[in-house]
Amino acid sequence: MPIKFKPSQVVRDRNTGKLNTNHFYIKQTPKSELFEYINNKSGKPKIKQKCLNELARRKIKVQWVKPEE
Repeated sequence: MPIKFKPSQVVRDRNTGKLNTNHFYIKQTPKSELFEYINNKSGKPKIKQKCLNELARRKIKVQWVKPEE
């Protein structure tokens, strides 16, 4: 099973009543959203590491900069 960024959602279509499952795989997540999660102070360390691993897989270099106070 591929690595997930966040849990799957089950959404019910109001017109037909059918249930659709939306999966949030990390390989489908845009680069901007991965960087946003890494810079989030309240983000979980395990998911931050998943984001860093995904960026390394995509061959994107992360440059660390200290935040200005």
